[in-house]
Amino acid sequence: MEKSVEILECGREPTGKRVVVIILKREQLLYDIKNYCYIEGDIMPEDTQHSRHMVQDVGEEGNVDRVTRILDLAHADVVERLYPFTQHEIHHPVVDDRLREKPVYGIFLNVPESYSQTTLNLLGGLIHELMVCIAIADWMSITNPPKEETWKRKVEATLRRINQVKGQTRDRSRIRPHWL
Repeated sequence: MEKSVEILECGREPTGKRVVVIILKREQLLYDIKNYCYIEGDIMPEDTQHSRHMVQDVGEEGNVDRVTRILDLAHADVVERLYPFTQHEIHHPVVDDRLREKPVYGIFLNVPESYSQTTLNLLGGLIHELMVCIAIADWMSITNPPKEETWKRKVEATLRRINQVKGQTRDRSRIRPHWL
């Protein structure tokens, strides 16, 4: 299976910072959203056949447009939440609301030289999970309102973890083996 998150180093700045990009693939985000919604629909009572199908049809034509808009919004939100690392000058002074299916969502970060690869990997995975949970919470608010709160709690838990990880920087240290 293809990786859902890629992290690439884009270079170093004279200020002692590294520029990295976290790449989230739309098809992988949709794959997880569809899987979770299928499970949510599958565990619904049998007498709610129509509701089950509505929950499970998240990836169908028309429905996926709503998911795309929510993924776009979630991406913009997470970039803003990571502001100390993501600040950019304005490159596109015009913002519109056209629906576009981006193949990837990229997040460029300026991180300290001491920021570890494992922290970036964790951050990338958490951002993927956050975007998935936000999209599902929105979809549940439309198709299965009692489950919306479950997914909102997952969003909140993931945001708390992102905030913890965001502040982690590691000084390079070497662990001395206990036998020395």
